[in-house]
Amino acid sequence: MIVLNGGSSSGKSGIVRCLQAVLPDPWLAFGVDTLVDAMPPSLRTSDAGIGFADGGEVLVGETFRTLDTAWAHGIAAMARAGARIVVDDVFLGGPESQQRWRKALEGLDVLWVGVRCDAEVAAAREIARGDRPSGMAAAQAETVHRGVAYDLEVDTTRTESLTCARTIAAHVRDAEGPHGP
Repeated sequence: MIVLNGGSSSGKSGIVRCLQAVLPDPWLAFGVDTLVDAMPPSLRTSDAGIGFADGGEVLVGETFRTLDTAWAHGIAAMARAGARIVVDDVFLGGPESQQRWRKALEGLDVLWVGVRCDAEVAAAREIARGDRPSGMAAAQAETVHRGVAYDLEVDTTRTESLTCARTIAAHVRDAEGPHGP
C-alpha cells in the first residue's frame, strides 16, 4: 500500500497516475475525491456530511466521518485480499487522520508519502483547475502535514509528477526486494 497525503492541488492525483504507469504491477488508485463523489448529494449540503466554507475551509460531520472510516477499512480489505493500492488523501485532522488509516491498515506494509507544494503554487493550480473552493489549496498546504510521520516526502513545487512517482516507485521496489513483498 502507498498512502499519499497532501493539500488540495498539491499534485497527488498526477503522481498517482504516473505511479500506475511506472510501477511494474497493476495498482488500484483511490482518492478522497472518489469517496466524496460516491456520497449522495444530500451529504454535500448538510452538517452531517461535508461542506466548504469561505476561505477554503472543509467542514466534516459525523456521517462523513463514519463513511470515511468504513471506506478506509474497505480499501484495507482489498489490500488484504491481494490488491496493490495507492491512496490519495488529505489529512485534514493531521495525525488523527493518519491514525485512522494506521488502524484500518494494521498488519499491512504501507509506504507513507507526504506530497508537499508551496502554498502559492498550489493556489495558482487551484485557480487553473477551477473546481475547488478558493483558498483551499493555500489553507491546506502546510496544515495537512503537521504532526504526520512519513517514510518519504516529495515536493511538486518545481518537480514534475513523473519524477516524484519514480522516486516513490524506487522506494516500493527497494521494500519489496527481488522476490516481491
